[in-house]
Amino acid sequence: MSEVISIALSSANMFYREVLTVLHRTAIPFLVGGGHAFHHYIGISKPTKDLDLFIQRRDYQQVSAALLKHGYPTELSYPHWLAKVHAGDDFIDLIFSSGNGIAEVDDAWFEHAIEADVLGVPTRLCPVEEMIWSKAFIMERERFDGADIAHLLRVCSERMDWQRLLRRFDPHWRVLFSHLVLFGFAYPGHRDLIPAWLMEELLERLQHEMRAPSVDPQVCAGSLLSREQYLIDIAQWGYQDARLVPRGKMTALETALWTAAIQERHEPKGHH
Repeated sequence: MSEVISIALSSANMFYREVLTVLHRTAIPFLVGGGHAFHHYIGISKPTKDLDLFIQRRDYQQVSAALLKHGYPTELSYPHWLAKVHAGDDFIDLIFSSGNGIAEVDDAWFEHAIEADVLGVPTRLCPVEEMIWSKAFIMERERFDGADIAHLLRVCSERMDWQRLLRRFDPHWRVLFSHLVLFGFAYPGHRDLIPAWLMEELLERLQHEMRAPSVDPQVCAGSLLSREQYLIDIAQWGYQDARLVPRGKMTALETALWTAAIQERHEPKGHH
């Protein structure tokens, strides 16, 4: 049975519900993530400034046309990552990847989604595994989603597909391993919630890497964790950016746009 997520219908929530209704009626595949999905899985309500909807990049034009027909224009803010739907000061994020280009929304997101009612609209939520995958790389100076991941692991461990989660992280298994190690630190009494075979598999990979020769000595993968804190490595220290193809999924133009947005975030309101 679908779980009803009960939220007072403010003007923002009325906007969210109208957009959800439009997309539901058009049968365009979409998933609800962010605070709404987190509340469903964990039972923790987090302050949210918007609604996160996950779509496949190939469906963006169709989504945009459907919303525009109902008076909601969209803006393709970052072609590799997200678009926005505006209604006055309120907005919705249409997300089709992660900011680093890694956690791209594909068919599997929808195959493993769960049903729920959000603001009275029948919809589906992002799978736990994909939420962990996309959150795991968020390690900015001003934001770290490690606690969210720990809470998801603590509450959802029994229902998770651990093999699929591991496949999601390859070849970035070290990022998953780091969060699992931190989980055992945060919850020493719940270390058994993480399958022993998974920890042994990741330890074996680590031991293999320690014995193997170093590879790609001039590559910095820190940019996959923070778009800002490793810029000096790329701009001044001569490291290659792991976000760029063929190692990553982003183009030089996409990383430039993503980097330029850092200055916009730091500018005070009203600054032009």
